[in-house]
Amino acid sequence: MVLKRSSDYWVALCLENGIVGQGETQNQAIDKLKEAIDSFQSVYETEPNIYLSPVPIQELHEFLALETNEPPTESYELRAVYA
Repeated sequence: MVLKRSSDYWVALCLENGIVGQGETQNQAIDKLKEAIDSFQSVYETEPNIYLSPVPIQELHEFLALETNEPPTESYELRAVYA
């Protein structure tokens, strides 16, 4: 899961399936994400044709690159990892 502040709310993104939850606090966003995953899981079990895949790296990059109202507090360097 990736958690990010966006304007006046928090957004939680599940990397395994692209489902999101949002709330006014971090905990609310996480709780909403859990509810959304549970809801999706029950539908997925009865409708196997529903597409389920991890979040593509480009979509993750877009999610993380969205502008916020707060200035960055730290800078991070991303490095490629080969397995």
